[in-house]
Amino acid sequence: MRIAAVILAAGQGTRMKSSIPKVMFPILGKPMLWHVMRAVEAATNQQPAVVVGYGAKQVQAVFGDRASYIYQPELLGTGDAVRQAVPHLAGKTDLVLVVAGDMPLLSAETLTRLVERQQVFSGTFTMTTALAQDSRGFGRVVRAENGDVRAIVEEAVATPEQLAIREFNVGAYCFRADWLWSALEHIQVSPKGEYYLTDLVEVAVKQGAGVQAIQIDDPAEAIGVNTRVHLAEAGAQLQQRINTAWMLAGVTLVDPRTTYIEPEVQIGLDTTIWPNTSLRGETFLGAENEIGPNTIIQDSRIGARCKIVASVVEEAHLENGVEVGPFAHLRKGAHLADGVHMGNFGEVKNSYLGPGTKMGHFSYIGDATIGVEVNIGAGTITCNYDGVKKSPTHIGDRSFIGSDTMLVAPVQLGEGSRTGAGSVVTKDVPDFALAVGVPARVIRKLEKRE
Repeated sequence: MRIAAVILAAGQGTRMKSSIPKVMFPILGKPMLWHVMRAVEAATNQQPAVVVGYGAKQVQAVFGDRASYIYQPELLGTGDAVRQAVPHLAGKTDLVLVVAGDMPLLSAETLTRLVERQQVFSGTFTMTTALAQDSRGFGRVVRAENGDVRAIVEEAVATPEQLAIREFNVGAYCFRADWLWSALEHIQVSPKGEYYLTDLVEVAVKQGAGVQAIQIDDPAEAIGVNTRVHLAEAGAQLQQRINTAWMLAGVTLVDPRTTYIEPEVQIGLDTTIWPNTSLRGETFLGAENEIGPNTIIQDSRIGARCKIVASVVEEAHLENGVEVGPFAHLRKGAHLADGVHMGNFGEVKNSYLGPGTKMGHFSYIGDATIGVEVNIGAGTITCNYDGVKKSPTHIGDRSFIGSDTMLVAPVQLGEGSRTGAGSVVTKDVPDFALAVGVPARVIRKLEKRE
């Protein structure tokens, strides 16, 4: 059975009070629409069609060819939005899944169940509902004695008896396609001049056709986003879902309430995440790490058995057994090999530190390649920028860089070389040589150490 998916994402979202299209507001680092698309893709194994209107170019620029796009020229309601899909989908599909783009908590499991129910249903369409105490402005679902849906009554026009109904329309539907295309033409314009998709219940009932509903298992899935208050609520619920899944998968979150983990993060077994830690973007953590407290890791790859305390790691790569912090900053292109120790208040950018290297506190290493088991004393700085261009620094294996050394790039220090404390190195230092002074000069050769 052929299935198509339509996501309604054309509205501005005036209650957000922003020029940003509502579906582009971020939740856990991703646009709201990204979360909806991921659930729809998992449920249908199809590329969705996204109905765009306000901010269409912005939506398309972010999502590119991940979706096809249908433009709604005038924002005349959800019924009109789906009607724009008729020329694109008519005759090409058997079922049409329609989901609102501002429902980021709807799960793939719920949407899969919705589609599967409609596949065996001879009636017109299946919709999702939620049982809850807070209506959140959703319409009430009125059922017949046999369980079929008889009406969706909007809160603003509901009678006191209808307001007492605790079953609400969530806003996800699976339609029989041949019925949908013709039924859309029977929707009457509302007093506000819009065409509402929910009126299809009335159309079906007048035709004597059946409409059924499934209730979602988790009422939190019904949180739609119309204001920034709702945005925060949805983010908190999604974070709780992600954190719970990681704890069940063998990760220790010391305080889940203060742990922020975005949806594309991966974490290995027996890793411990301490409070006030944020794991963002496409971050990968191996097994048996200890992260935090007060740590931010963004788009980085961390090996196994690393310890990162109160530090910021951005687009960096740490191999195994690396220790960082507290109060360290790893910037884009930092690569710390096995067993590297990086002290507090250090910074590394676009540099490689070889296995076993120790970097003292209050040091800056930029655009550098550093060998095996190098000791970098406190206060060492690679002077890599002359105001026009960046230049590299190379430090050989088992070198010893004295405290407060300035390495003025481009410069190369050979294997086993040493600098005295406070040296300003402007020229290359040979293998197994000691350089001291300002500017530094080689004062003697050193005995080669095995």
